Amino acid sequence: MASVTPPHSTIPVKSPESEYKGDTGTGEVKNHGLVDVALRAMLFITSLIGIIVMCSSKQTKLIPVAPGLVIPMAAKFSQSPAFIYFVLALSVSCLYSVITCVLSVLLLLKPIGSSTGLLFHFLVLDAILLAIMASATGAAGAVAYIGFKGNSHTRWNEVCNVFDSFCGHIAGSVSLSLLPSVSLLLLIWLSGFVLLKKIVR
Repeated sequence: MASVTPPHSTIPVKSPESEYKGDTGTGEVKNHGLVDVALRAMLFITSLIGIIVMCSSKQTKLIPVAPGLVIPMAAKFSQSPAFIYFVLALSVSCLYSVITCVLSVLLLLKPIGSSTGLLFHFLVLDAILLAIMASATGAAGAVAYIGFKGNSHTRWNEVCNVFDSFCGHIAGSVSLSLLPSVSLLLLIWLSGFVLLKKIVR
């Protein structure tokens, strides 16, 4: 009696590599990409508003210097190197947010595997910009504090009792600059989280 050889099985066998590629968490990473775009848009908007508020802080007052003699004096952000540095940092943040937001949108249209290198660069650049923004905010905040409170030890008098509108703009811009810093901090955390998930996977 002739033996019947069973036909070769046609059931597809998944290789470990194909299983790995099939479980890439594409939807989850896409959601992270959308959050990344939203945070970079927030970075742009808050940085731009901070620039506008700071650059519109000019105020002119008539200051008495002698009995019957007053002279006009103007206060503006360009008179302080700390405020100039602050505006430059916000400008860099604004430009950077536009460039990285476009790249982040393009990243959503590419395969997930090609995003690792760009995410790492985002992580490094976001950290550098966060350091710049933190230093600029600290410098501007220190000068603004002197303007509001003065310093009795060095005999620096406060000026915000005279240039109230100017100081109000400065305080608003410095306070608003905390939002770009928070956005950058969240972006760093998000990029690190996504990279960690890719490594673990």
